[in-house]
Amino acid sequence: MSEFTHFNEQGRAKMVDISDKETTVRTASARSSITVSKDVYDQIQQGTNKKGDVFGVSQIAGIMGAKKTSDIIPMCHPLSLNGVDIQFEWEISEGKSYVIIIIAEVKVKGNTGVEMEALTAASTAALTIYDMCKSIDKDMTIGPTFVLKKTGGKSGDYERT
Repeated sequence: MSEFTHFNEQGRAKMVDISDKETTVRTASARSSITVSKDVYDQIQQGTNKKGDVFGVSQIAGIMGAKKTSDIIPMCHPLSLNGVDIQFEWEISEGKSYVIIIIAEVKVKGNTGVEMEALTAASTAALTIYDMCKSIDKDMTIGPTFVLKKTGGKSGDYERT
């Protein structure tokens, strides 16, 4: 089982030792989305959601999600993140489709990457939007969610094409 880095000699899960990896600045950005109804769109745009500022609360939730990634993803290392930013933009198609695009950017100076933190931030923000708007529209659809870009580390840079 030596070819699998997250298994020990007994074939059981282990957290990889990253102590010998070089400390560098590493970044990652991830994208998620949530498709909502016109009623949800109107409520967010007008700031009339009964639970509060949907984007403001979702932004904070996404940042918290990034910080807590190692608590919910078993093999992730706890990291002291240097920065997390969440941005939202609307993608509206002929007044029939209302999609919130969520971009999460995470930065660390450390010895492992932050792709999982960026994915968790984007996902947490999308889940929070769902939670805040589910009384209006239970048909909201989350996703897809994916890594857009990563920099730094042994495996080098990556950008989704």
